[in-house]
Amino acid sequence: MPQSVIVIATLLGGLGLFLVAMDMMTDGLKLASGHSLRRLLSNWTSTTLRGVMTGMAMTAIVQSSSAVTVASLSFVNAGVLKMRQALGVIYGANIGTTMTAWLVAVIGFKLNIHAFALPAIGIGAFLSLTRSKGKRLGLGRALVGFGLFFLGIDTLQSAFEGLVNEFDLGTVRMQGATEVLIYVLIGIVMTILTQSSSAAIAITITAAGAEIFGLYAAAAMVIGANVGTTSTAILAALGATPNAKRLAAAQVIFNLGTAVVALALLPLMFVVVEHLQQALSLSPNIGMTLALFHTVFNCLGVALVIPLNGRLVRLLNRMFTSKSESLATPRHLDKTTVGTPSLAVGALSLELQRNARHLGDAARAVLVGNPREPDLAQNIDAINQLSHSISAFIVQLERSALSEQVTRELSALMRVDQYFLTCAGQLATALETRQNLHTLPVPELDQAVSDIQQQSADFLTASTHADSDHYFEDWEASYLKLMHAHKEVKQQLLTAGTIGQISLQSMMNNIDFLGEIKSLNEHWYKAIRVLAKLEQDIKSDGKEAEAVEPDSASPSL
Repeated sequence: MPQSVIVIATLLGGLGLFLVAMDMMTDGLKLASGHSLRRLLSNWTSTTLRGVMTGMAMTAIVQSSSAVTVASLSFVNAGVLKMRQALGVIYGANIGTTMTAWLVAVIGFKLNIHAFALPAIGIGAFLSLTRSKGKRLGLGRALVGFGLFFLGIDTLQSAFEGLVNEFDLGTVRMQGATEVLIYVLIGIVMTILTQSSSAAIAITITAAGAEIFGLYAAAAMVIGANVGTTSTAILAALGATPNAKRLAAAQVIFNLGTAVVALALLPLMFVVVEHLQQALSLSPNIGMTLALFHTVFNCLGVALVIPLNGRLVRLLNRMFTSKSESLATPRHLDKTTVGTPSLAVGALSLELQRNARHLGDAARAVLVGNPREPDLAQNIDAINQLSHSISAFIVQLERSALSEQVTRELSALMRVDQYFLTCAGQLATALETRQNLHTLPVPELDQAVSDIQQQSADFLTASTHADSDHYFEDWEASYLKLMHAHKEVKQQLLTAGTIGQISLQSMMNNIDFLGEIKSLNEHWYKAIRVLAKLEQDIKSDGKEAEAVEPDSASPSL
């Protein structure tokens, strides 16, 4: 068999051993640690600096910055971590991933690999075979992966030595910036293909140790590997929440920025690395130099980005805004009107009308649309958040500048907002209840329940403006008609349950649902009546608002 084929086969085999080893170490250590990683993430990331330390520790434990990044994305997706906390973890993971380079540099080139790799594989295999689950199985897999990791390094060393002897690599060398950029691209591609920056860096250090390419080329590949590892976060963020997408974008921004700084300061960084090697009494071999270089430029990146973390968070918060987040953000309220309550009244009225429209849209989706729409619960929660923002804005208004009229208007607006909060809560409850409803076996009764849902949806999406002299008369008439229909359908359900036409469970579920709709309609009626009356009075140029809360379901106008 030609020697070139043997070299290529050995190279592929070594790479395969290395990738399998990395996968086994990552899975095994995660399994052995149980829920410790989740606790570590959620309990030890209260500040950015603690997040950095946590990210370093976790990545050093599981030997995979990609695993830590994906875990961070998952916890942000689930709301366990806030984005500011997760950013620290991402920064720390970039430092923690340098552990692989140190393992290769310190152990891979100094020891008799077979003397400890083979026993590690044997012990790990024994632990794995004697335990089908639990921490012992995880520890066994981690030990097997650890042994295979160094066997892979040893195989790659042999392959690269054969590559140097078999091919004249001097003919493909380039000079200057072109060479550096080409090797950066090679590092990126290697990381994307292997989905592991640790694998790409280990291969780079091993190849550099065999003198396949020079120190600057190897450094460029290490920088490229750092950029390429962002592909894992990008893939994991596809279809995720906006916060998870922001976190993936943060890793891309951080890694690209770190790469640009490292490339711009490449000669200077090697001067620093050389002095550090001498100060720390480290061996002057190329593997040690690259491991130290990898650590130094990642630490430099973290040091540069931490002071800018707040600005980065604000930038990211403007990216990937979801419909629910946009809905929860006030559009008419700003700091300029806080000191002028008379202007704030109009802005608050507009914001409440906007919230009313969103409530009506959500109510229609709950009552007559698809209750299992993925974003529906999030939209209801966003409506709730907007109401809280409106209440907080009213509280912040300058009290010393309030006239008697403005005080009454703000009081009315606060009352409307509290009604809307109650409506949002009722809507969330009705959404859960409707998902448990089934078609009733009595067609006429099932149609009667559907008619109530349709009438309620129409009532909740009617105009919020007092746009005619007969507005209140028409509004009360439709409300009273709806309340009467509620009462009739409830009585029909009770009768059908009593005589056995429907099951008691179906009867109770539907009566509960009707009760939730009725409460929603009542609070909606109170809110819109106050809001519409207030708007009408504001348009009357100074006429005092008479936003009186109705005391019963059938108020006298």
